[in-house]
Order: sequence, then structure tokens, then C-alpha cells
Amino acid sequence: MSANLLIGITSILVFGIGAQWLAWKTKLPAILLLLISGILAGPVFNLLDPDLLMGDLLTPFISVSVAIILFEGGLSLRFSELKDVGSVIGKLVTVGVVITWVISGFAAYYIFDFGMELSILLGAILVVTGPTVIIPLLRQVRPSGQVGSILKWEGIVIDPIGAMLAVLVFEVILSTSFSAATSVAIMSIVKTIFFGTIVGLAGAALIYFLLKRHLLPDYLQNPVNLMVVVAVFTISHMLQHESGLWATTLMGIALANQKTARINHIVEFKENLRVLLLSALFILLAARVELSNLLASLNWGIVLFLVILIVIARPLSVYISTLFSEVNWREKLFLSWMAPRGVVAASISSIFAIQLAANGFEKANQLVPIVFIVIISTVIIYGIPAAWVARKLGVAKPVPNGVLILGAHKWSLKIAETIKNEGFKVLVADSNWKNTAKAKSRGLETYQGNILSELALEELDLDGVGRMLSLTPNDEVNSLAALRFGEIFGRSHVFQLAPNTQGHSDNKDVTSHLSGRLLFHDALNFERISKIISQKGSISVQKITDELSFEEFKEQNDNFIIPLFVIASNHVIKPFTVDNPPGTTSGDKVFYVSIEEEMQQELQTADATTLN
Repeated sequence: MSANLLIGITSILVFGIGAQWLAWKTKLPAILLLLISGILAGPVFNLLDPDLLMGDLLTPFISVSVAIILFEGGLSLRFSELKDVGSVIGKLVTVGVVITWVISGFAAYYIFDFGMELSILLGAILVVTGPTVIIPLLRQVRPSGQVGSILKWEGIVIDPIGAMLAVLVFEVILSTSFSAATSVAIMSIVKTIFFGTIVGLAGAALIYFLLKRHLLPDYLQNPVNLMVVVAVFTISHMLQHESGLWATTLMGIALANQKTARINHIVEFKENLRVLLLSALFILLAARVELSNLLASLNWGIVLFLVILIVIARPLSVYISTLFSEVNWREKLFLSWMAPRGVVAASISSIFAIQLAANGFEKANQLVPIVFIVIISTVIIYGIPAAWVARKLGVAKPVPNGVLILGAHKWSLKIAETIKNEGFKVLVADSNWKNTAKAKSRGLETYQGNILSELALEELDLDGVGRMLSLTPNDEVNSLAALRFGEIFGRSHVFQLAPNTQGHSDNKDVTSHLSGRLLFHDALNFERISKIISQKGSISVQKITDELSFEEFKEQNDNFIIPLFVIASNHVIKPFTVDNPPGTTSGDKVFYVSIEEEMQQELQTADATTLN
């Protein structure tokens, strides 16, 4: 194997996944770090040459990857979200597209001196936003009300529409006469919608039939689904150029809105695949950019173009699209502040630039650096301050520092009250109405019902909640709840008690199968913690200072304490866990319970039994 090819493949993975991790760590938009990483891997350090690495496979790989990403986006769209905002979404992806297209096209014509053909094409390319940038930003911002649904639907649906529009303009540019161009335009629209719809719905029907009739084993469901998505894209694309994106998006929407076949595992698989594909795509596309062309395009002209896109085109399209709707002025402002460009703009500009340059359009090579500057700039301008803008406008959900506690028994309510008194949102859930009644009498927000039921997730108000403590006496409920809510809060934010069998020699392997992170102590099961708190009657608190660290405090008490959780100085709650206990710094508050020497010996004995 050629060393250069091996270095290129490694660079895609290292720079791509590394950028994703760094984005999670720093809370910066992932696409921004991916673009920067791709430029570093390509033109800066010369570690990656996409054309040499992939050759003729580059364009098909980009197209198929975008199709899979749009299918995954379609799986997140529910028709129920259209009840109040369907008309707004419809106008944004039609009227709003036309407004953005016209304004950006005229701006390109006068600023870049492209000529009418390239200006109209650039305007068509830049109408898209896309799920690759919108969905990660929505997860970070957590907009409230109808704003999130509007942006999600717009970002996913507008990608195939924008791609279709760009292809249409491209084909018209290459037509020889006005009559031929008109005929091409009409036929392209009709064929794209017709073939994309037929093939996309057929693919969804096939997957539905296979899942509903249980004709696939579990280990083949995701591979077969991926096979069908790629086949749907290819068949539709062969019937009509670029209709495959519409087909795969529609296929995802159709599967998401059927009621009987279970697709949860498919959704999870596609989310993981999306991260890999998105990382590879942006690294490859950014690595193809000529650094000299990119730097040459950085001038006052591109600044003026960006101002027109951000200050005129987007707000005007939002204002007209939301006329006579129930969207309030704060939501309109936030919608106007959320139009970053994504992978579709990058991919189609790269593809068209090559073909147009081959057909004699001298300035076609300028398309790619301009589009990449727009992508990077809009991600920075829209993305970095997005959470701050949402909070200032009052359209962001509360920061998810709150806690969902399962089990409304005596000592769990003491923990819930302690956390609430520190200013956190606390939601207590229990299937026993007497327990929830006691919790209500103490001023706690409650949910009465089976937390594992399908209805529970629809009825629970989890706004502002980001962690779950499963404190029931039932080990199976604790594990199943941790498994389920791990999909919502993330596996690192779901916690459960040590099992009641912990410490018994005939149950040494129990902990290896637990779904949640073990709380407090690996031998502190429900029975033992109930005994401790019932004896002491209260939960104590110790503030950490420069003069007294937590370790010093434990030594002063002969280690006869069990720490429960820490509330950090930045108002974040961190439960004490067996696997990775939280560190403490000056200003933090540690909440704990004291134990008798007899209980300490019992816990030590239980630990020894487990180890043996």
C-alpha cells in the first residue's frame, strides 16, 4: 500500500473525529473545526490529496454520503410538528428560497463580476442551510417552542430543493438556446419530483414490509436498510440527475411517520454513521480547496456579500415567510439569525466548478473558495453566539442542569429537596400515587406512572433536566430506566444504585451488566443507604475552601462519610460515582451522609466479597 494513500486515509479519520471531539469539548460548531482541520490536512500540511486518494470515486462518495445524511435527517421529522408551523415551513422552502436566490444572485453579479450565469448559479447554491449544521446547533442551543421544529424541517427539506435548483440552473447554463433552457427547466422539475417521490416511497415501503413481517434478523436490519438507502439514491439518480437526494429524504420522512414498524435501532445506527460521513466529507472537501484561491477571495467584496446575505436576504425571507403566522417577533429574530450553510453547498459547488471550468467558464474556479468562505463565515457568525442570542431573545430552553429522580420514597425525597433547595429543577417520578402525593406535599414536581411506558416520554416535562438518578428498590427498573434515559441524556448522565445483590459471592458479575453509572459506593445498595439515612435523618453539606480540601475533610472524619453529590461553583450538579468520582475545587459544596463504624465495616466486607 502506498504510504501517501495510507497517510491520507489516516488523516481523514484523525482530523475528522478529532475535530468532532474537540467541538464537543469546546462547545464550538463542529463544522467550523472540520473545515479548519481539512484545510490543515490538505493545503497547509499536504497530508491529504482527495483527488489522488479517491480519484473518480470522490464525486460518487460525496453524493452517496449526502444522501445518507439527508435520510438520517428525514428520520427525525414528524408530521405532528407541522400542525402549527407547516405553512411557515412551506413558505421558507419556497418563497424564502426564491428571495434568497434572487438577492444573493444579484449581489454576486455586481460584487464579483461573475456574469449572469455564474451569479444565478451561486445564488442557487447558497439557498441551502442543511441538517449538517442546523441539527448540531439546535442540540447546543435547545430552542423552545416552535422555533426548533421550523429550523429542523427547513434545514432538512431545503437541501434536496437547493440541490435540485442548482442542478436546474447548471443544466440551463449549458443549454444552447432559451427555448431549450425552458424545456430543460420544466422537465427537470417534473422528473425530479416524480421519480424521487416514487422511488423514495418504494424504498420506505420495502423497509417497512421487511421490518413489519420480521423478515430480517436483528444483525442484518441496519446493513439492509443502508443497502436500500443507497439503492434508492442510485436508482432515482439514474432516472433523473440529483433526484436521489429528494428520494432519500422522503424515504426517511415516510419511515419516521409510520406507526407500527420499530425503527429506533435504525435511527441510532444512522446517527453514528452520520458523524463518520460528515467528518469525512468536510475533511475531503476542505482539503481540496486551493489555499491561494481562498486567500485571494478574502477581500472587501466578500465582506459586502456576506453582509447582504446575513442582514438583508435572510431577515427578508423570514419576515415574508412568517407573515400572518403565530410566530412572534422574538422567534422571527432568532430564525433570521440561523442560516449557516453546510455540506450540500460545499459539495455541489465543488462538482459544478470542475464541469463549468471544462466548458469554458473562466471564473468558475472562484465558486469553491467563495462558497467555503461563506460556509466558514456563516458558521462562525451564526453558530458561536447562537446560544447567547437564543437566551437574550428568550427562545432557549433552560440549561439542562436539572435532575430526574426515579423513586419517591422517604430518603430519595430528602435528596430531591436538598437538590431543589440549591436552585435546580427536580422532577420526581414514581408509579405509586401515595409516594407522589407525599412528594407533591413537599413542593416537588412529580410524575405518577410507569416511567418505562411509551406514554411517559410524551408526558414528562424534561425541559431543563439533564441527569437521571434511578433510586428505586427494584434493580431491574433501575437498569432499564438507565438504559432508556441514556438515549436522552447521554450514558454519562444516567445513574443508578448498586444492585441489592451486590456483595454476594453468587452474583459477582452483576455490575458488568448494569446500564447506568453506579452511585455513591459500589456496595451501597438500596437497603444500606435506606438504613444510613434513616439513622442520621438528614443530609449534611461541606463547603470546600482553599484551606480545607475534600480529602482533608474526609480524614478529619476518619473517612466515616459517604459523599452523595457535588454542586460546583458554576452551578452544575455532579453525583459521586464509583467509576469516576467528581473532583472538587474551592467554592464547591459536597453533600454527604455520615456512617457508623459498623456500617463502614459492612461496606468494606461487601467490597471484599465482590472482589473475591
